[in-house]
Amino acid sequence: MEPNRSRRRSALALAALLGLAGATHFTRPKYYDAIVPRALPGTPRQWTYASGAAELAIAAAVVAPRTRRRGALAAAALFLAVFPANVKMALDFREKSPTARALAYGRLPLQIPLVAWAWKVAKAAPDNPG
Repeated sequence: MEPNRSRRRSALALAALLGLAGATHFTRPKYYDAIVPRALPGTPRQWTYASGAAELAIAAAVVAPRTRRRGALAAAALFLAVFPANVKMALDFREKSPTARALAYGRLPLQIPLVAWAWKVAKAAPDNPG
């Protein structure tokens, strides 16, 4: 596969992941409400909807070559910003089943390759897509 096609596919896959995740914030908000750190101001639902909207907007930015670099950088920042929610989830799941704990704990190191992927998409984005 040619390098440009591979880079485009990677960007589109990142956008699809963000878009799917963003949509689920609206279709299954209770799941996300439960992992919003309580120290944040406002209600968990406000944060659930705001983060879902951010993921959808970032997905759209990553899809478009003209905004791909900024969108991918925003994706990397978002993946870092949601890390406290993943920590809260892991802590909350300490008493759950081994499978549930494994999934919750597995989300923590997953942020590293997600940030790296977004960074790679940003670096590969066209400078002046026209």
